[in-house]
Amino acid sequence: MTLTANWSYPTAIRFGAGRISEIAEACAAAGITKPLLVTDRGLKDMAITTKTLDLLEAAGLGRAIFADVDPNPNEKNAEAGVRAFKDGGHDGVVAFGGGSGLDLGKLVAFLAGQTRPLWDFEDIGDWWTRADADAIAPIVAVPTTAGTGSEVGRASVITNSETEQKKIIFHPKFLPSVVICDPELTVGMPKFITAGTGLDAFAHCVEAFCSPHYHPMSQGIALEGMRLVKDYLPRAYADGTDLEARAHMMSAAAMGATAFQKGLGAIHALSHPIGAIYHTHHGTTNAVCMPAVLQFNKPAITDVLGQAANYLGIDGGFDGFCAFVDDLNDSMGIPKSLAGLGIENPDIDRIVAGALIDPSTGGNPVEMTAQNTRDLLLRIV
Repeated sequence: MTLTANWSYPTAIRFGAGRISEIAEACAAAGITKPLLVTDRGLKDMAITTKTLDLLEAAGLGRAIFADVDPNPNEKNAEAGVRAFKDGGHDGVVAFGGGSGLDLGKLVAFLAGQTRPLWDFEDIGDWWTRADADAIAPIVAVPTTAGTGSEVGRASVITNSETEQKKIIFHPKFLPSVVICDPELTVGMPKFITAGTGLDAFAHCVEAFCSPHYHPMSQGIALEGMRLVKDYLPRAYADGTDLEARAHMMSAAAMGATAFQKGLGAIHALSHPIGAIYHTHHGTTNAVCMPAVLQFNKPAITDVLGQAANYLGIDGGFDGFCAFVDDLNDSMGIPKSLAGLGIENPDIDRIVAGALIDPSTGGNPVEMTAQNTRDLLLRIV
């Protein structure tokens, strides 16, 4: 099988090793003539970023970069990014990196033409209709990790630095016009990032599959996404140069983000406030939360995860699936508790309060109350 393809779902995707060479063509297809490349500080001086800037410059598209992006991007990063976009006279964004660079890049393209403040566009009801859709700049997305799937998402997760709460900013035009998925860009990821991002993709697929909402298309995508993670994340973790494994993990990441239109759940409802308050890595936090959340939801998901186990070739139904998750976490050095993430004496009440107002709560198979969410959180402290 040749792992190179052009897809049109959920947006235009150029998939395959070496396809970063098409970045100028992607910008042209999106209608961008003067892009601002938005990424995070860690990627700013890496060879993959320099190469991308070289390609843009060689094509006459300039060489502009904004990298003042925190691991959990916030409104201050957004304000600085919008200022750089306007000051440079840019007409589009190349969102480049993992979840932080992709989310902040999409947000800069969205906010640059708006007159209302950021939090007016939180994903509540129809607040997205407040935006001037015609003023949203085009976006080309280039993921350099295989986890969040933000390259095919219609939202950005942004931390309110004052309240230390993660908020979802949504608009249909957050979905990038063109995506380049080049697995060669992920080869340099260290093992702990490979693990954390890969398990983030797995969490997206698991929670989407278990969500009680009706969306059979997402259900199928989530199931196959789980299989790709099961088969290829251990290989990518063991050998970062395994391009076949890297490619399939890049697909799984996009599949997870596509599937979770069906809903997420308590894994994300907990990891969002934990990450906002304690600045932990999102995917790794998801992985820490997952075993306890699976047990929390057992009364509602025993059958559905039994079906997933059968498809994945895991013996033992629900219990076998949970054992597989435990073994996968252990094989990649995932901590079993928040203490393993460096969080001592966490503010239980504050995390629970954040979880109960997180949008992910609505997709959990078991109703989350203050008491049972507190009990759940105590299992991972």
